Amino acid sequence: MSEARMKIKIRGSKDFYAGLLFISFGGLATALSPSYPMGTGARMGPGYFPTVLGGILTLLGILISIRGLLRESSDPFGGLALRPLLSVLGSVLGFAFFVDRLGLVIAIIMLTAVSCLGGSEFRFREVVVFSLVLTVMVVVVFVYGLKLPFKVWPL
Repeated sequence: MSEARMKIKIRGSKDFYAGLLFISFGGLATALSPSYPMGTGARMGPGYFPTVLGGILTLLGILISIRGLLRESSDPFGGLALRPLLSVLGSVLGFAFFVDRLGLVIAIIMLTAVSCLGGSEFRFREVVVFSLVLTVMVVVVFVYGLKLPFKVWPL
């Protein structure tokens, strides 16, 4: 007795797997957010944003995965690039660790410098300009604009 099997061909592996990643993060956010009060559209509770964002992320992931099944891609899924992954992950973890200890300015400069090491081209001058512009923008928006209580300097 043989069983008929339906084989699904993944044509665009990058799209398909990226969609699965979006679905998992969106599903996780949606699954964890009901423990918080939702509120309404006019008066949002703490569970509103993660629920809506998780739903949108899940829907987007489904669409991207379907696209990966239907559309042929000439760019196959390659191996895992460890250098960019580790530099970005390390910069985010370093920022979280150092922002309270060294202040927002130094933590952002460290974040941008370490994350830029993951790219194939590292130009010192560009990294300095980028980190300074990003630092000024973050301090202006979050510290002065939104008045969030960040420690700006390590004093």
